[in-house]
Amino acid sequence: MSFNLNRINPNQTQVIFHDGRFETLTNEELDEFLLQMGIGDLNGSLEQDMTE
Repeated sequence: MSFNLNRINPNQTQVIFHDGRFETLTNEELDEFLLQMGIGDLNGSLEQDMTE
């Protein structure tokens, strides 16, 4: 399943699927969604990449 993430404010992100659907998720919901997709903690990965 392909999707893009679009942060719309500090606590909400839109998940836009390539089939045209979208959902607006809180940070907690986004974390759960990413775990279900097998991606894990995206924020932690970004922070880690920036500090290395």
